Amino acid sequence: MKNVLFTLLVCAAASPAQNVASAASPVQAMWSDASFQKQFLAGYGVASDVEPRLNEDEGTILEEILPLMATDLPRAEATLKKRLEPDCSARLDFVLGTIQMQQAMAGNGERMADALATLQRTVAKFPNYRRAWSNLGLIQARLGNHDETIRSFTKTIELGGANAWTYGVLGHAYTAKQDFQPAEAAFRNALLLEPENSQWRLGLAQCVVKQQKFEDAAALLDVLIERAPANADFWMLQAHAFLGMKKFLRAAENLEVIDRLGKSKPDAQFTLGDIYLTEGLVDMATRAYVRAIEIDAAQPVGKPLQAAESLANRGATANARSVLTKVRDTMGKTIADTERRRLLKLEARCTMADGDATPETVKTLEEIVAMDPLDGEALLMLGKHFAKVDQPDRAMFWYERAASLEAFEAEAKIRHAQLLAGAGRYADAVPLLRRAQQIKPREEVARYLEQVERNARARR
Repeated sequence: MKNVLFTLLVCAAASPAQNVASAASPVQAMWSDASFQKQFLAGYGVASDVEPRLNEDEGTILEEILPLMATDLPRAEATLKKRLEPDCSARLDFVLGTIQMQQAMAGNGERMADALATLQRTVAKFPNYRRAWSNLGLIQARLGNHDETIRSFTKTIELGGANAWTYGVLGHAYTAKQDFQPAEAAFRNALLLEPENSQWRLGLAQCVVKQQKFEDAAALLDVLIERAPANADFWMLQAHAFLGMKKFLRAAENLEVIDRLGKSKPDAQFTLGDIYLTEGLVDMATRAYVRAIEIDAAQPVGKPLQAAESLANRGATANARSVLTKVRDTMGKTIADTERRRLLKLEARCTMADGDATPETVKTLEEIVAMDPLDGEALLMLGKHFAKVDQPDRAMFWYERAASLEAFEAEAKIRHAQLLAGAGRYADAVPLLRRAQQIKPREEVARYLEQVERNARARR
């Protein structure tokens, strides 16, 4: 018969959030089961290579404590301890360890360490004790000792104790160690023995995703989604598989389903927005980004601002402003100074892209560089503004400041050179363009430099 204790502990180990106290009732039923009692007392033939034998006195001890094990585990333990001898059969030690495990499962977590020590003593006495190795592996899994879990269940399998749960817990242990090839093999064996067990199929899908076997993962998840279409985790994992396969719109479909289920998280919506933006679906991307902000107003502002930047980089400044408005309305009171400057710069950038900057925009940019004189982006935007409103001297001032910053030197010198060339000062523009080419060679700048040099020679 299936070891009910084994099954219950596996569930607890595989799902740490599960309340193991709820296992008390099934445990009670197990000890009351007549077939279990008969097997427990070795009424069935004992396999001497994997089960230690009992002498007549030890059999009497078990008969004495068996009724207590169904009704009073602490008393059963105390009674058994009084009768144990140092050289007793390892089977009595196994029974003691099992009683201690039962109490741990019933909510007394401190007894897990006692059960561990008892079962370690059991296998030291009888190294081929298959059931002891199995329960020992369960305890190690429950405690998160992955190497010892693997050792115990590998020994169980060597002794002929392989079943779906053995392989399944072994798969979880290898997964926890991020050793995905043996984890995959273990989950495949578990799934072979229990094809209807979704836990093994999910474990296998997670392993193959980690190994970038995305088509296998998508197929496995098709089955899981069919069985549990309301499980958002299945849809999300399959979305990751589709992304790995570069089937971006298929991934987007999954993410939309998660949103309709009401279980979407900001990261999922930001990913959805990125997919739509990559596909050129700007309005749909904007809606996804706005939805991501609405889901959690307390999230860090970095990703929302990055989303607005992505839209602005595509020239979709109106859409970027929609995201920035949502950021300001939803998160404005909690934004730190550094991120606030980033927000202000993005707003100024969008305003300037759609036309002349307002006086408020210029004032904002000047306040930004006053707070952070090394903000090259704000310096360049100020230069661009004053160049556009035909104030070249003020524009050159800001470009020179930007050029003093290594990351912005090339761009600032090109813009400065354009102003000089526009004023007919070709000879002054040439060294600026040459320096920009030294820093960051670009074909279009090279062509512009040649033109400016020709004009400078013609002026001589």
